Formats: sequence, C-alpha cells, structure tokens
Amino acid sequence: MCKRIFTVLCMSAVILLGACGSPGNKENADASARTIWSSEKANEWYSGQPWYVGANFLPSTAINQLEMWQAETFDTATINKELGYAESLGMNTMRVYLHDLVWQHDEQGFYERINKFLEIAGRHHIKIIFTLFDSCWDPFPVPGKQREPQPFVHNSGWVQSPGQKVLKDSTQYPMLEKYVKAVVGKFANDDRIVMWDVWNEPDNMTGPSYEKVETPDKVELVLPLLKKTFEWARSANPVQPLTSGVWAGNWESESTLKPLEKLQLEESDIISFHCYDDSVTLAKKIKELQRYNKPLICTEYMARPNGSTFQSSLPVAKENKVAMVNWGFVDGKSQTIYPWDSWTKKYTAEPPLWFHDIFRKDGTPYKQEEVDFIKKMTGKL
Repeated sequence: MCKRIFTVLCMSAVILLGACGSPGNKENADASARTIWSSEKANEWYSGQPWYVGANFLPSTAINQLEMWQAETFDTATINKELGYAESLGMNTMRVYLHDLVWQHDEQGFYERINKFLEIAGRHHIKIIFTLFDSCWDPFPVPGKQREPQPFVHNSGWVQSPGQKVLKDSTQYPMLEKYVKAVVGKFANDDRIVMWDVWNEPDNMTGPSYEKVETPDKVELVLPLLKKTFEWARSANPVQPLTSGVWAGNWESESTLKPLEKLQLEESDIISFHCYDDSVTLAKKIKELQRYNKPLICTEYMARPNGSTFQSSLPVAKENKVAMVNWGFVDGKSQTIYPWDSWTKKYTAEPPLWFHDIFRKDGTPYKQEEVDFIKKMTGKL
C-alpha cells in the first residue's frame, strides 16, 4: 500500500473476558486488562496455528476502507467471489482494514457487516487479521460516497484512520478509545479472527502523494496515541494477539530502533513487519527480529519490480515459519497494479510488470506460474 511510500523514490463497550494472561499492570490500562504476551505465551499460541499465507484484502469494487464497509457499498457478492479465489490458492488468512468513521456513523450496522464478512470468509476457510488504524495516504477521510479512482494512480482513494483533524484534536481521543474498545470487545473471543493489527505504519508521512498537506508533527502525535491504542485493545481482553508492524528502519539492535519502532515491538504480543525487498533482505530482517523470540508475521510484501515476489519470499518465510500476507489481490479500484511512483510519473496504460495484485477481475491469474507456485507452497497443488 503506502509501504514505505516512495522510499524507492525519495482502535464504553461491553468487555468480553478473554482466556489469555493475568490481570494487567499497565499504567492507564483498565484494572482487568491482560498483560502483553510473554514469548512463552506467544509461542504456545503459535504452535497451534497453521502456516498462514494470505493477502491484504479489499474487494475490487471498493476504492478504500469506507467504500468496503459502508452499508451502501458493502459488496458481499464480490467479497464471496474474490475470497473464493483466495481459497483456490490455499490461502488461509486475509488482512483487512477497518475505519473509525464507519463505526462512528453506523455502529450496529458496522458490527453486522463485520460479522457477515467473517461468515463469508469462514465458508472459504479463511481467518482474518483486522487492522484498526492506518497512517497511509489521504489524511482527510470523509464518510459517504467516495471519489472515483484517479486513472492509472496507485491507491488514489485510500484514506487514513484516524484522519488528520482527529489526530490533531485530543478532545476526540475518547471517541477513538470507545471505537477500539467496542470493536475489539465485540469480537474479543471470535476464533474467526487471527489477530488485531492495531496501527498500520503509524509513522508513515505519505511521501510525495500527500506530504504537502501532512502534519509535520505526525509522529509526535501518533507515538503516545499508539501506546494508548494498545492499552485500549488489551483492556478488552482479546484472546487474539495484538501487533503493529515495523516497516522502515534499521532493526539490527535496540540501539538502532526509533522510539516508535521500540514501542511497536515492546507492545506487540507477536512481531509483525513489512518487507518489499528481495529474499536476501527478507532473510536479514527475519533474523534481526528473531531476537524477540516471538512468532513473526510479514503483513506486507510483494512488489515485483523490487525483487519481492512470491517465488523469492515464500520459501524463505516457510523455512522460518513466518506468516506471509502480500499486498494486493484482485486488480480493482485501488489500482495497485501501478507502482508507488505513479503519483509522480505519468502512466497511460497497464504497466508491463504489475506492481501488486494476483488476479484480474474475472479471476484470470496475472501470471499462471505465480499462482501455481503459491498453490505448491500452500499444499493446494
């Protein structure tokens, strides 16, 4: 998505008690909140899980999270069809973004649609990773009818959650707290959910796409809010692990971590990360993060021009039992077959090498040999 956007260029609801952990002792967390999982707890959980392989999922008919989840555009037919494509590959998980604005404007309807989505995914033997917040792309989300895609531009309509106006207004943080506690609490014991990714790329400054309107103090605003988001989510006592993935930086040692990365890694029950690089770099990043002695999941990868492919990444990950979730699935309104640089470079037709995505809208594979390879890795072939 906005994965290292252009570095190639330049979460008072009903609290459902979970089964994990002992009473929390984190400052500012609810008295009943569970603690961060120990490595022993995390590895015990992971030992009962399959090797997860999947994609970041957005139906081809939606331009962003709002269009996916709002009642008027919640497209169950397309969701069912496209999750069927995933099942055919042997994929067993999908990472899916939620949005606080949908919850604000239609809380009960949002829960119903999440449940419907989980029902559909379950029929396809797919478990879900839900992402609560996201710092990528358009900082000014607006509910209602969404704009049409800008032709030939990667993720031209994706929106941040929370938006910049909320992020800069601490009087709205209680609303964010209610959102996180309510959503996680509602599904805290739901075994159709693999984990909660509390915040995607929290320090992403959006690169050339929106940098002119991005707030310069974004990281300073996000850092304390990210910590609160972890605490809010834990206070709902979810049986599922919590995580937030590191994505750009030097993870070689504690001394090379940025404060926000250190927070992400310390607060996560299991470790997640992004890697849009070749197999050598992927192996290096896995080795660097193995020092935490916790399960690893790569929640974003696969950018063909960067040397990040299924053929290069999946064997390395499988050898290390690192779960893998690629970016992009069916070519659609997100237009992620186009590269990140489509914000600064003009494209007028389908690129000779797709950046992301696996299928065309009709279910035809972009590359049959790629699909066959995924099936071979998942045991579907």
